[in-house]
Amino acid sequence: MSSISAVAATIRTRVRIPLTFGDGYSTTAEAVTFDGLADGREHVALLLGEPGATPLVRLHSECLTGDVFGSARCDCGPQLREAAERITEAGGVLLYLRQEGRDIGLYNKLDAYALQDAGLDTYEANAALGLPEHARDYTAAAQMLAALGIAELDLLTNNPDKGQQLTTLGITVRDTLPTHVHATPSNLRYLRAKAEHTGHTISLAG
Repeated sequence: MSSISAVAATIRTRVRIPLTFGDGYSTTAEAVTFDGLADGREHVALLLGEPGATPLVRLHSECLTGDVFGSARCDCGPQLREAAERITEAGGVLLYLRQEGRDIGLYNKLDAYALQDAGLDTYEANAALGLPEHARDYTAAAQMLAALGIAELDLLTNNPDKGQQLTTLGITVRDTLPTHVHATPSNLRYLRAKAEHTGHTISLAG
């Protein structure tokens, strides 16, 4: 993880995009792209609602299976939908980060799914593949926020690592707000592993 003071990102393009989700919810986002991001990836910021002095922000890692295809093996799609509405209401930014599978990539994520079907949990499966449990670095996210002029925010997340990394990178996290629990029979084991192994603020019955 590098210091955002070492290199500054700049805004490349701004464009308004109407968004409509599968359940009919719609909103309008100003999509912002950047030059100079530390990891060289095409991350995008979606500005939603009318942000005040302390915007509501979510760092959402790309999940093709959940966000696009509606997979019930994770809670990513429902979290994305929830975040869009809550950030629109409060005013803020959704950072859509190209970090598939906690940044192990799509093919590796699907390989890990196969191992989970054989009995491993999500973290054990990564380890069995010789991959890190979670590889995400939020330096680029901090650069994006800095380029948008955001130095203090409220963070929408269940993952304590996101707030810790942003703080280390010089962003002030005033408050952390959890997302709802989007449990299904297909993702219950996955959610329980996140709560027990990495301290996600997910309350599960049983």
